[in-house]
Amino acid sequence: MPQRELSVGLAQRAPLHGSNALAELHADVERTLALHPELDMLVYPELHLQGVDHLPNDEQPAALSLMATPLDDPFVARIGEVAAEFGIWLCPGSIGEDDGPDGQYNTQLLFSPYGRLTASYRKMFPWRPFEPHRPGTEFVVAPIDGHGVLGLSNCYDAWFPEHSRHLAWMGADAIINIVKTTSQDRNQELVLARANAIVNQVYMLSVNCAEPVGRGHSIAVDPEGHVLAEAGPGEDTLIVDMDPGHIQRVRARGTAGTNRIWSQFTPEDAPIPLPLYAGHIEPKRWSPHYRGHD
Repeated sequence: MPQRELSVGLAQRAPLHGSNALAELHADVERTLALHPELDMLVYPELHLQGVDHLPNDEQPAALSLMATPLDDPFVARIGEVAAEFGIWLCPGSIGEDDGPDGQYNTQLLFSPYGRLTASYRKMFPWRPFEPHRPGTEFVVAPIDGHGVLGLSNCYDAWFPEHSRHLAWMGADAIINIVKTTSQDRNQELVLARANAIVNQVYMLSVNCAEPVGRGHSIAVDPEGHVLAEAGPGEDTLIVDMDPGHIQRVRARGTAGTNRIWSQFTPEDAPIPLPLYAGHIEPKRWSPHYRGHD
């Protein structure tokens, strides 16, 4: 069945904090959809609902730990109620997930238009030594009914090429990279967004938090590395139409009509050793898992 375009809003906002964070999220979703009623999905930055930037730096890790909650907590259910009320796919950024004896994780959430928690992803590459969370160990992709597949990615993950490559191999049409970059390296992240899009032939949608806390400059990149939209440092909403069919066309004809990276190998090629991973590239398993194929 042909996949339809998905209209995504990247909501570049300053982090929320305090007991009214959910009410403020609800109000922002309502305002944003009033301006952009065509949106199928809204995506907010990393840790958007659990801002601690109003606190001294040495108090922030403890504050994050105190706010961590299990995924079956009513707080999480209430986020889903926002998605259901407005009938949209909603990525509220990430929250601190308390998993009891296993520790705490920086966990990205994705809710369906019916309010169901469709996917959760534990950040695999916490920004150490500054971030107190444990690293997750599982890549996560989420089918979006009739609109293709999204890969979940959290901030520093984008600096590790293995992460985006694996999501693309698992069938992601677009990678949603939620970000909370307050440091001086956002310019480098913009380069990485384009590079990850190019080498994997996927959409890269990277939404950072806005000033005065973050550096802003959210960016949307198409599967050939073209910048579809980029924000400035302040609050903004980027509107992107993600077309899964475009990805298939790019992979069929090649990037710039030339490079077909997912068709590099044939089944007869010998495996390539990867000593770093104590593994290898298996040519028979190189191509992405397109929907309906193994």
